[in-house]
Amino acid sequence: MGRAYQNRKDSMAKTAAMKTAVYSRYSREIYMAAKAGGTDPSANLSLRSLIDRAKKDQVPSHVIEKAIDKAGSGVGEDFQIARYEGFGPGGTMLLVDCLTDNANRTIGEVRPAFTKGKGKFGTPGTVAHMFEHAAVFVFKGDEEAVLDCLVMADVDVLEVECEEGMVTVMAPNTEFAKARNALTDEFADIDFEVDEIQFVPKGETVITGEALEQFEKLLDLLNRCEDVQNIYHDAKY
Repeated sequence: MGRAYQNRKDSMAKTAAMKTAVYSRYSREIYMAAKAGGTDPSANLSLRSLIDRAKKDQVPSHVIEKAIDKAGSGVGEDFQIARYEGFGPGGTMLLVDCLTDNANRTIGEVRPAFTKGKGKFGTPGTVAHMFEHAAVFVFKGDEEAVLDCLVMADVDVLEVECEEGMVTVMAPNTEFAKARNALTDEFADIDFEVDEIQFVPKGETVITGEALEQFEKLLDLLNRCEDVQNIYHDAKY
């Protein structure tokens, strides 16, 4: 496979200390999606996609419903997106996405995590140019049929690959809705393993041994930060 997408489920469930941390992250993201695009999943593609992923990750229905209700009520936290960049052990590069209602608190947790994890906190733009903001879809299917579908729908495709029966589609982030609609219209029984906008690394950095151990420690420290939502990196191990 070419470029490696981030598997959200592995990233979150594997390193989060408790399930409640995963629930909290989904709750915030669902709240923000509903607040921005409306509380009706049938009319808000981002919200519908988030709900589908949350259910697959076994987030209870009441957590999902509460986040949507909060967005609909107009009463709730005013979260802002904060993105931090840095270097990890072995020369790896990381982008850390957060949703925060207190930027000072968030950076006060993320920066020390880099230090304790043997990494280096960077300034804006330090590593972002080494990632591509892309819509990523992963599902069982036939590569040729998928490519034909996307071409017919005039989707600007970056990459389509198939490995062990799993098709990976990458498109510009602006093509997310167009690509997803084309795929669901053409393949009625499609079941996405991944369908979201991510930062995909343009290359990869192979790490082993001590560097790998330190890198996993850094990921764990970052995932323990309350406001961290997603961690994108170029590490291969």
